[in-house]
Amino acid sequence: MATWQKIKLFYQGVLENGDKRTEGWLLVYSPVPVTCIFLCYLLLIWMGPKLMEHRQPVNLKPVLIVYNFAMVCLSAYMFYEFTVSAWLANYSLLCQPVDYSHSPLAMRVTTTGSRPQSTSKLTIVHISSNSSLRCIFFVCVCLCVCVFLCSGSCVCQMAKVCWWFYFSKVIELSDTVFFILRKKNSQLTFLHVYHHGTMIFNWWAGVKYVAGGQSFLIGQINSLVHVVMYLYYGLAAVGPHMHKFLWWKRYLTSLQLLQFLIVTIHTTYNLFTDCDFPDSMNAVVFAYSLSLIALFSNFYYQSYLAKKAKKI
Repeated sequence: MATWQKIKLFYQGVLENGDKRTEGWLLVYSPVPVTCIFLCYLLLIWMGPKLMEHRQPVNLKPVLIVYNFAMVCLSAYMFYEFTVSAWLANYSLLCQPVDYSHSPLAMRVTTTGSRPQSTSKLTIVHISSNSSLRCIFFVCVCLCVCVFLCSGSCVCQMAKVCWWFYFSKVIELSDTVFFILRKKNSQLTFLHVYHHGTMIFNWWAGVKYVAGGQSFLIGQINSLVHVVMYLYYGLAAVGPHMHKFLWWKRYLTSLQLLQFLIVTIHTTYNLFTDCDFPDSMNAVVFAYSLSLIALFSNFYYQSYLAKKAKKI
Protein backbone atom coordinates (compact mmCIF):
# COMPACT_ATOMS: atom_id res chain seq x y z
CA MET A 1 0.00 0.00 0.00
CA ALA A 2 1.36 3.42 -0.98
CA THR A 3 2.32 5.92 1.71
CA TRP A 4 -0.32 8.38 0.50
CA GLN A 5 -3.03 5.73 0.82
CA LYS A 6 -1.88 4.93 4.36
CA ILE A 7 -2.09 8.62 5.24
CA LYS A 8 -5.60 8.82 3.78
CA LEU A 9 -6.72 5.75 5.73
CA PHE A 10 -5.22 7.13 8.93
CA TYR A 11 -6.93 10.49 8.42
CA GLN A 12 -10.22 8.74 7.66
CA GLY A 13 -9.84 6.84 10.92
CA VAL A 14 -9.23 10.11 12.77
CA LEU A 15 -12.47 11.50 11.36
CA GLU A 16 -14.70 8.46 11.79
CA ASN A 17 -13.58 6.96 15.12
CA GLY A 18 -14.65 9.87 17.28
CA ASP A 19 -17.56 10.41 19.64
CA LYS A 20 -20.72 10.46 17.49
CA ARG A 21 -22.40 12.85 19.91
CA THR A 22 -19.87 15.63 19.28
CA GLU A 23 -18.71 15.15 15.68
CA GLY A 24 -21.17 17.71 14.30
CA TRP A 25 -20.17 20.42 16.76
CA LEU A 26 -18.10 23.47 15.85
CA LEU A 27 -14.35 22.77 15.34
CA VAL A 28 -14.66 19.09 16.32
CA TYR A 29 -15.12 16.77 13.33
CA SER A 30 -11.77 17.43 11.65
CA PRO A 31 -8.38 18.55 13.03
CA VAL A 32 -7.92 20.85 10.02
CA PRO A 33 -9.74 23.95 11.43
CA VAL A 34 -7.94 23.87 14.78
CA THR A 35 -4.62 23.29 12.96
CA CYS A 36 -5.30 26.38 10.83
CA ILE A 37 -6.05 28.36 14.00
CA PHE A 38 -2.78 27.16 15.50
CA LEU A 39 -0.76 28.10 12.39
CA CYS A 40 -2.37 31.55 12.33
CA TYR A 41 -1.51 31.87 16.01
CA LEU A 42 2.17 31.11 15.32
CA LEU A 43 2.15 33.53 12.38
CA LEU A 44 0.71 36.23 14.62
CA ILE A 45 3.43 35.67 17.23
CA TRP A 46 6.09 35.97 14.52
CA MET A 47 4.64 38.93 12.61
CA GLY A 48 2.80 40.80 15.38
CA PRO A 49 5.79 42.26 17.25
CA LYS A 50 7.37 43.29 13.94
CA LEU A 51 4.21 45.11 12.84
CA MET A 52 3.98 46.85 16.22
CA GLU A 53 7.69 47.75 16.39
CA HIS A 54 7.28 51.35 15.18
CA ARG A 55 3.79 51.87 16.55
CA GLN A 56 2.55 53.07 19.91
CA PRO A 57 1.05 50.50 22.30
CA VAL A 58 -2.71 50.25 21.92
CA ASN A 59 -4.78 51.34 24.93
CA LEU A 60 -6.95 48.30 25.61
CA LYS A 61 -8.06 49.07 29.16
CA PRO A 62 -11.85 48.86 28.52
CA VAL A 63 -11.40 45.77 26.33
CA LEU A 64 -9.23 44.02 28.93
CA ILE A 65 -11.68 44.74 31.73
CA VAL A 66 -14.61 43.38 29.74
CA TYR A 67 -12.67 40.40 28.40
CA ASN A 68 -11.24 39.29 31.75
CA PHE A 69 -14.49 39.56 33.67
CA ALA A 70 -16.35 37.80 30.85
CA MET A 71 -13.82 34.97 31.15
CA VAL A 72 -14.47 34.87 34.89
CA CYS A 73 -18.17 34.33 34.14
CA LEU A 74 -17.50 31.67 31.49
CA SER A 75 -15.05 29.82 33.75
CA ALA A 76 -17.53 29.93 36.64
CA TYR A 77 -20.25 28.53 34.38
CA MET A 78 -17.99 25.69 33.23
CA PHE A 79 -16.96 24.84 36.78
CA TYR A 80 -20.62 24.72 37.77
CA GLU A 81 -21.56 22.48 34.83
CA PHE A 82 -18.63 20.10 35.32
CA THR A 83 -19.50 19.77 39.02
CA VAL A 84 -23.27 19.38 38.66
CA SER A 85 -23.13 17.09 35.62
CA ALA A 86 -20.60 14.82 37.36
CA TRP A 87 -22.67 14.80 40.56
CA LEU A 88 -25.92 13.90 38.79
CA ALA A 89 -24.23 11.15 36.79
CA ASN A 90 -22.62 9.68 39.95
CA TYR A 91 -19.10 10.15 38.60
CA SER A 92 -16.19 8.49 40.39
CA LEU A 93 -13.10 10.55 41.18
CA LEU A 94 -10.87 7.47 40.94
CA CYS A 95 -11.99 5.88 37.67
CA GLN A 96 -14.69 7.16 35.36
CA PRO A 97 -15.12 5.68 31.85
CA VAL A 98 -16.79 7.75 29.15
CA ASP A 99 -20.50 7.05 28.75
CA TYR A 100 -21.13 7.45 25.02
CA SER A 101 -24.82 6.63 25.32
CA HIS A 102 -27.81 8.95 25.60
CA SER A 103 -28.90 7.39 28.89
CA PRO A 104 -30.28 9.57 31.72
CA LEU A 105 -26.93 9.29 33.54
CA ALA A 106 -24.99 10.43 30.48
CA MET A 107 -27.42 13.23 29.73
CA ARG A 108 -28.87 16.13 31.62
CA VAL A 109 -31.57 16.97 29.09
CA THR A 110 -33.56 20.11 28.52
CA THR A 111 -36.08 20.51 25.74
CA THR A 112 -35.99 23.39 23.29
CA GLY A 113 -38.94 25.71 23.56
CA SER A 114 -40.12 24.48 26.95
CA ARG A 115 -38.49 27.04 29.20
CA PRO A 116 -40.29 27.97 32.40
CA GLN A 117 -41.63 31.47 32.33
CA SER A 118 -40.58 33.75 35.12
CA THR A 119 -43.31 35.20 37.30
CA SER A 120 -41.18 38.14 38.33
CA LYS A 121 -40.96 41.40 36.42
CA LEU A 122 -37.74 42.55 34.85
CA THR A 123 -35.97 44.94 37.16
CA ILE A 124 -33.62 47.56 35.80
CA VAL A 125 -30.54 47.73 38.00
CA HIS A 126 -28.82 51.07 38.34
CA ILE A 127 -25.17 50.66 37.55
CA SER A 128 -22.47 53.10 38.45
CA SER A 129 -21.78 55.78 35.90
CA ASN A 130 -18.35 54.28 35.49
CA SER A 131 -18.35 53.03 31.89
CA SER A 132 -16.05 50.12 32.68
CA LEU A 133 -18.47 48.74 35.26
CA ARG A 134 -21.34 49.10 32.82
CA CYS A 135 -19.36 47.24 30.17
CA ILE A 136 -18.60 44.43 32.64
CA PHE A 137 -22.26 44.18 33.63
CA PHE A 138 -23.44 44.19 30.00
CA VAL A 139 -20.98 41.51 28.84
CA CYS A 140 -21.68 39.27 31.85
CA VAL A 141 -25.43 39.49 31.23
CA CYS A 142 -24.95 38.74 27.51
CA LEU A 143 -22.72 35.76 28.30
CA CYS A 144 -25.24 34.36 30.79
CA VAL A 145 -28.04 34.76 28.21
CA CYS A 146 -25.96 33.00 25.52
CA VAL A 147 -25.16 30.09 27.83
CA PHE A 148 -28.82 29.87 28.88
CA LEU A 149 -29.98 29.76 25.26
CA CYS A 150 -27.34 27.20 24.28
CA SER A 151 -28.53 24.95 27.09
CA GLY A 152 -31.93 24.69 25.45
CA SER A 153 -31.09 21.99 22.94
CA CYS A 154 -31.22 18.27 23.72
CA VAL A 155 -27.55 17.42 24.20
CA CYS A 156 -25.26 15.50 26.49
CA GLN A 157 -24.53 18.06 29.17
CA MET A 158 -21.13 16.72 30.21
CA ALA A 159 -20.03 16.47 26.58
CA LYS A 160 -21.34 19.97 25.97
CA VAL A 161 -19.41 21.56 28.81
CA CYS A 162 -16.30 19.74 27.56
CA TRP A 163 -16.90 21.50 24.23
CA TRP A 164 -17.32 24.86 25.97
CA PHE A 165 -14.04 24.23 27.77
CA TYR A 166 -12.33 23.40 24.47
CA PHE A 167 -13.77 26.52 22.83
CA SER A 168 -12.67 28.64 25.79
CA LYS A 169 -9.09 27.61 24.98
CA VAL A 170 -9.56 29.04 21.48
CA ILE A 171 -10.88 32.27 23.02
CA GLU A 172 -7.88 32.43 25.36
CA LEU A 173 -5.55 32.84 22.39
CA SER A 174 -6.73 36.45 22.65
CA ASP A 175 -4.39 36.79 25.65
CA THR A 176 -1.47 36.69 23.21
CA VAL A 177 -3.11 39.19 20.84
CA PHE A 178 -3.50 41.66 23.70
CA PHE A 179 0.15 41.26 24.72
CA ILE A 180 1.26 42.04 21.16
CA LEU A 181 -1.03 45.06 20.75
CA ARG A 182 0.16 46.47 24.08
CA LYS A 183 3.80 45.73 23.14
CA LYS A 184 4.25 43.46 26.15
CA ASN A 185 6.59 41.22 24.19
CA SER A 186 8.37 40.04 27.33
CA GLN A 187 5.17 38.11 28.13
CA LEU A 188 5.49 36.05 24.95
CA THR A 189 7.57 33.40 26.67
CA PHE A 190 7.94 29.77 25.67
CA LEU A 191 5.68 28.84 28.60
CA HIS A 192 2.93 31.18 27.39
CA VAL A 193 3.05 30.07 23.74
CA TYR A 194 3.45 26.36 24.58
CA HIS A 195 0.58 26.33 27.05
CA HIS A 196 -1.87 28.28 24.88
CA GLY A 197 -0.92 26.57 21.63
CA THR A 198 -1.07 22.99 22.89
CA MET A 199 -4.24 23.25 24.98
CA ILE A 200 -6.41 23.69 21.89
CA PHE A 201 -5.08 20.41 20.44
CA ASN A 202 -5.37 18.54 23.72
CA TRP A 203 -8.98 19.50 24.13
CA TRP A 204 -9.84 19.01 20.49
CA ALA A 205 -8.80 15.38 21.03
CA GLY A 206 -10.67 15.31 24.34
CA VAL A 207 -13.97 16.46 22.84
CA LYS A 208 -13.48 14.40 19.68
CA TYR A 209 -12.82 11.08 21.44
CA VAL A 210 -13.45 11.24 25.23
CA ALA A 211 -16.02 13.98 25.88
CA GLY A 212 -16.73 13.08 29.48
CA GLY A 213 -15.46 10.38 31.77
CA GLN A 214 -12.52 11.26 33.94
CA SER A 215 -11.61 14.12 31.60
CA PHE A 216 -14.13 16.14 33.62
CA LEU A 217 -11.68 16.52 36.53
CA ILE A 218 -9.14 18.40 34.39
CA GLY A 219 -11.77 20.81 33.10
CA GLN A 220 -13.35 21.23 36.52
CA ILE A 221 -10.10 22.12 38.30
CA ASN A 222 -8.81 24.31 35.48
CA SER A 223 -12.09 26.23 35.27
CA LEU A 224 -11.90 27.00 38.99
CA VAL A 225 -8.29 28.15 38.68
CA HIS A 226 -9.24 30.36 35.74
CA VAL A 227 -12.00 32.03 37.75
CA VAL A 228 -9.28 33.18 40.15
CA MET A 229 -6.75 33.94 37.40
CA TYR A 230 -9.01 36.08 35.23
CA LEU A 231 -10.36 37.81 38.31
CA TYR A 232 -6.77 38.81 39.09
CA TYR A 233 -6.17 40.06 35.54
CA GLY A 234 -9.51 41.89 35.49
CA LEU A 235 -8.76 43.73 38.72
CA ALA A 236 -5.24 44.54 37.48
CA ALA A 237 -6.72 46.02 34.29
CA VAL A 238 -8.98 48.37 36.27
CA GLY A 239 -6.00 50.56 37.16
CA PRO A 240 -2.89 51.09 39.30
CA HIS A 241 -5.02 51.90 42.35
CA MET A 242 -6.04 48.20 42.44
CA HIS A 243 -2.48 46.89 42.58
CA LYS A 244 -2.26 47.16 46.37
CA PHE A 245 -5.01 44.54 46.55
CA LEU A 246 -3.21 42.14 44.21
CA TRP A 247 -0.45 40.92 46.53
CA TRP A 248 -1.55 37.33 45.96
CA LYS A 249 -0.11 36.78 42.46
CA ARG A 250 2.51 34.42 43.87
CA TYR A 251 -0.24 32.24 45.34
CA LEU A 252 -2.02 32.20 41.98
CA THR A 253 1.05 30.53 40.46
CA SER A 254 1.08 28.09 43.38
CA LEU A 255 -2.57 27.29 42.67
CA GLN A 256 -1.72 26.58 39.03
CA LEU A 257 1.07 24.23 40.09
CA LEU A 258 -1.27 22.49 42.52
CA GLN A 259 -3.79 21.74 39.75
CA PHE A 260 -1.09 20.14 37.59
CA LEU A 261 0.08 18.05 40.54
CA ILE A 262 -3.48 16.82 41.21
CA VAL A 263 -4.00 15.94 37.54
CA THR A 264 -0.66 14.10 37.42
CA ILE A 265 -1.47 12.03 40.51
CA HIS A 266 -4.97 11.28 39.24
CA THR A 267 -3.70 10.23 35.80
CA THR A 268 -0.86 8.14 37.25
CA TYR A 269 -3.35 6.21 39.37
CA ASN A 270 -5.46 5.44 36.30
CA LEU A 271 -2.44 4.33 34.27
CA PHE A 272 -1.72 1.56 36.76
CA THR A 273 -5.26 0.43 37.56
CA ASP A 274 -7.87 -1.43 35.55
CA CYS A 275 -9.93 1.56 34.42
CA ASP A 276 -11.93 1.54 31.19
CA PHE A 277 -10.47 4.82 29.95
CA PRO A 278 -7.99 4.96 27.04
CA ASP A 279 -4.41 4.52 28.30
CA SER A 280 -3.22 6.57 25.33
CA MET A 281 -5.15 9.57 26.62
CA ASN A 282 -3.87 9.02 30.15
CA ALA A 283 -0.30 8.83 28.85
CA VAL A 284 -0.66 12.10 26.93
CA VAL A 285 -2.19 13.87 29.95
CA PHE A 286 0.53 12.48 32.23
CA ALA A 287 3.38 13.67 29.97
CA TYR A 288 1.72 17.04 29.37
CA SER A 289 1.13 17.63 33.10
CA LEU A 290 4.77 16.86 33.87
CA SER A 291 5.90 19.36 31.23
CA LEU A 292 3.67 22.06 32.74
CA ILE A 293 4.90 21.30 36.26
CA ALA A 294 8.50 21.76 35.03
CA LEU A 295 7.73 25.00 33.16
CA PHE A 296 5.59 26.58 35.87
CA SER A 297 8.09 25.56 38.56
CA ASN A 298 10.83 27.31 36.61
CA PHE A 299 8.58 30.37 36.24
CA TYR A 300 7.88 30.37 39.98
CA TYR A 301 11.57 30.10 40.79
CA GLN A 302 12.62 32.85 38.36
CA SER A 303 9.77 35.21 39.33
CA TYR A 304 9.78 34.86 43.11
CA LEU A 305 12.68 32.91 44.58
CA ALA A 306 15.52 34.12 42.33
CA LYS A 307 14.42 37.76 42.57
CA LYS A 308 14.17 37.51 46.34
CA ALA A 309 17.69 36.03 46.51
CA LYS A 310 19.06 38.92 44.42
CA LYS A 311 17.51 41.50 46.76
CA ILE A 312 19.20 39.83 49.72
